[in-house]
Amino acid sequence: MKTIKLFDPYIGIDEEKALVHTLKSKFWASGAGTGNVERFEKKFLQYTKSKECIAVNNGTSALHLALSLLEVKGKEVIVPSMSFVSTANAVLYNGGTPIFADIDPDKLCIDPDNIRRLITKKTVAVLPVHFGGMSCDLNKISEICRKYDLTLIEDAAHAAGTTYKKKRIGGHGTAVCFSFHPVKNLAMPTGGAITLNDKHSSKNAIILKTRRWCGISNRRGAVYDVSELGWNFYMNEFSAAVGLVQLSKLDSMNNKRKKIAKRYFDEIRLFEKMPYDLECSYHFYWIQVKNRSRFMSYMEKNNVQTGIHYLPIHKMSLYNSAKRLPITENISRNIVSIPIHPNLTEMDVNKIIDLVNKFS
Repeated sequence: MKTIKLFDPYIGIDEEKALVHTLKSKFWASGAGTGNVERFEKKFLQYTKSKECIAVNNGTSALHLALSLLEVKGKEVIVPSMSFVSTANAVLYNGGTPIFADIDPDKLCIDPDNIRRLITKKTVAVLPVHFGGMSCDLNKISEICRKYDLTLIEDAAHAAGTTYKKKRIGGHGTAVCFSFHPVKNLAMPTGGAITLNDKHSSKNAIILKTRRWCGISNRRGAVYDVSELGWNFYMNEFSAAVGLVQLSKLDSMNNKRKKIAKRYFDEIRLFEKMPYDLECSYHFYWIQVKNRSRFMSYMEKNNVQTGIHYLPIHKMSLYNSAKRLPITENISRNIVSIPIHPNLTEMDVNKIIDLVNKFS
């Protein structure tokens, strides 16, 4: 019997052709970001209606680089604990301290009221996550950042194609960081991007393109300088080739996710589940169940994969925070992700709904 996967890239002949074409070209990577990488940057910039776009090798690198634009060392950055650990790790990479905020109980995005209570003289930035593809309240968070002179950097790892007030995520904050991991809505073998939107975007794009390529600057032919410390974070040509194809069908893929989400919201007989929102891109779909371990085993026995997104970062050994985040901690005990991707058939969706309802 087939296993219904939790995540599954939606690919076709066009991705295959793009990879073969890139393979045969023998031009597979360029630190300078030419070829497919440059084409992807231009297309994604147009898609998000941002001012600048810098392609990188993954979402973690995007967060690392975006925060490098600030003086984070010895300072604090407010982040949600309900996220993948890269959100907080990126603050550490830059010598800062992540300050963990609680979430709202409906969308599971960072709670703006909790942000206000955590601001100190050391706070330099707020790093919200668009959780599961559901946008956080950017109006409230932007207002807080303006009032306290903080920088807004968005973690949009789940949010390729998400909109907020009918404007695509990527065109709002000072810097917006995307992941194009193989399980993401826009999938690549490996990839990420940063979009920039403020008055310093042009200057910062130059800085980030230098830092993503080991600090190399002022290159003229074979001659170049290294003006500062950088990293090996540039995107390769294979990823960009696949990304160009994926971007061309991102909206149609997300529409398929939304149709499945509508069925889950309407038909799953659980009170605590991900809301239905036409602006959400539904990178994953979460429900909350009692006896989570038993539920996940039950689904596995019925050949349906599930996952946990996420275990709270502030409880991990690296961070080991004594801080209490009651909503995050309560939800993290019960949250489970169920499959939601364009490869699901109607029969698959029927089966998932039926199994969840029988268990509950």
